Amino acid sequence: MRTSFTIVLAAFAAANLLADDSVTEAKRIAAMEQVADLALVPPKLNTSPLPQYGYDKLDYGMTIGIERTPGGRLWACWVAGGDSPKAFFVLATSDDDGDSWSQPRLVVDAHAPDLPAERSVLVGNLWSDPLGRLWLIFDQSMDMFDGRAGVWMAVCEHPDADEPQWSEPRRIWHGVTLNKPTVLTTGEWILPISLDQRDGFREFKGCFRELDPLRGANVFVSNDQGASWTRRGCVQFPNPDWHEHMIVERTDSSLWMLARTAKGIMESTSTDAGQTWTAPTGSSIKQPVARFHIRRLASGNLLLIKHGRTIDTHEGRSMLTAWLSDDDGRSWRGGLMLDDRKGISYPDGFQAPDGTIYISYDRNRATDGEILLARFTEQDILAQAFTGPKSKPRILISRPLAREAGQVKRD
Repeated sequence: MRTSFTIVLAAFAAANLLADDSVTEAKRIAAMEQVADLALVPPKLNTSPLPQYGYDKLDYGMTIGIERTPGGRLWACWVAGGDSPKAFFVLATSDDDGDSWSQPRLVVDAHAPDLPAERSVLVGNLWSDPLGRLWLIFDQSMDMFDGRAGVWMAVCEHPDADEPQWSEPRRIWHGVTLNKPTVLTTGEWILPISLDQRDGFREFKGCFRELDPLRGANVFVSNDQGASWTRRGCVQFPNPDWHEHMIVERTDSSLWMLARTAKGIMESTSTDAGQTWTAPTGSSIKQPVARFHIRRLASGNLLLIKHGRTIDTHEGRSMLTAWLSDDDGRSWRGGLMLDDRKGISYPDGFQAPDGTIYISYDRNRATDGEILLARFTEQDILAQAFTGPKSKPRILISRPLAREAGQVKRD
């Protein structure tokens, strides 16, 4: 890979070229691809983000993910800046099971005032691996999507420490990863990576056409505990809309992939560990064009978080509900209402060793900007009520305060 300095020089030369009205389309694309190379420059993790990134300086909130460390600390990650080229990541922690949360402890902000285009960090997640390490997964792209983007990973060996230390971020591949890896019964780690089937946005339209055969809901696998990742297979969905795909292993060892499309959830199955997949079909799970969450629980049941009072209905981004399946998704029981308000979306979560389930989501991203937590059990799902001793809805993780504080919006 070229050095960061060489990439920057080439990108600025390309940006200057675009000022020439006589530039052909081919030259325009070539120039924008050089600008996109600025997303290959390794990002910096800001572990001392205050006061610049305090809540009084933030004015937007879109949840990314939540995770628990071996020592019981909770980490939450969300997007600030906007669901836009201005996006960047903010992380905070809780040491009292989610009842209260720290000020921002880590920020990944790839913007710089002298770049020829915005450089965003918009998509990713948090994941505790079987070794107890905490992974921060995020994308970096020029604009929101420059036609290629890229999945980056940083690892914290001791996430319960007073001052957690993170590895230098490394780029895994193109595209973005929104959802957590899955550990298969074979011991393999399987990672969903979406390389968008659509063009790059705005000025980056038409860039990186050579990647077209690789576009879709990709499946990557690690056999060495995350030291390396290998592309294994891919599903190209009709009417794609970010994919946001999730993969669960069924009891017969087949893999079940669910993905977001403009037509709702679609699904595909693999019986050869992700190398080949069936043609996509529509799902009986009805969901708006929005993120959902599905994971295998310790009990063996599948957990599903979706919008709607029933499995086969929804009313847009409202009525976030929790469901259980004991037959690998053929039928669903429960329907615990986590939040019935409008403007809620993007669930992610985990199950603690004691069986408690934790789901984060956001509410009214551009106005209230709240990141919220629901804490409940499988019994609560079946009872359709928060009955457990630790169960509680609508716990506040974070809320941007820049508007209330009268702060000027960040550029």
